[in-house]
Amino acid sequence: MNKTKVKICGVKETSTIDCCINNNVDYFGLIFHAKSPRNINLEVALKLINYVKSKKITPVGVFVSQPINELKDIIKKTHLNHIQLHGNEDSDYINLIKKDFELKIIKSVGIKEKNDFIKIKKLSNTDYFLFDYKPQINELPGGNAKTFDWLLLQNIKINKPWFISGGININNIKKIRKNLIPYGIDISSGVEEKLGIKSSQKITKLLEIFNA
Repeated sequence: MNKTKVKICGVKETSTIDCCINNNVDYFGLIFHAKSPRNINLEVALKLINYVKSKKITPVGVFVSQPINELKDIIKKTHLNHIQLHGNEDSDYINLIKKDFELKIIKSVGIKEKNDFIKIKKLSNTDYFLFDYKPQINELPGGNAKTFDWLLLQNIKINKPWFISGGININNIKKIRKNLIPYGIDISSGVEEKLGIKSSQKITKLLEIFNA
């Protein structure tokens, strides 16, 4: 069986990247969303992207309903080859990006009930799906430390590789290994010492449990 990929999202420090590399993490997320406590600016993002140029970890730019021209400008400046769309982006939006750039796109889909999976039929031009807790009106689009019913994924036919996200922590990560075979897991709040600040100890501990 292929190794499940791991993405740590909302990274802001090189020390966190070092911890991720030591734990064989595959991706780290750079969040370009002003309302998120994990938001970073372009200057910090470029520093982190340059830091990993010769390292075995892939940066992923995370965007939430970003105006398309702003997004394209950031891609040009960062040369990101993986981005994650975590807002209301549709297949037309994805096509506009793919027309100008060769990159991989992860599209988030909020899940509360089985009917929410219908959305993936209209997103056939994405490269990966990321299934996350479906936020309420007053909540952030991601990183809410809340889970959905992961067992909804057990009998769904999905024709793309997919990540699972939403409130993954040391207390529930074994449930994923026991019940599902995702392409990847995406972790943010579950490895933080306080809101927006990653803990290297928590990253290491969580992955020890997951890989045991």
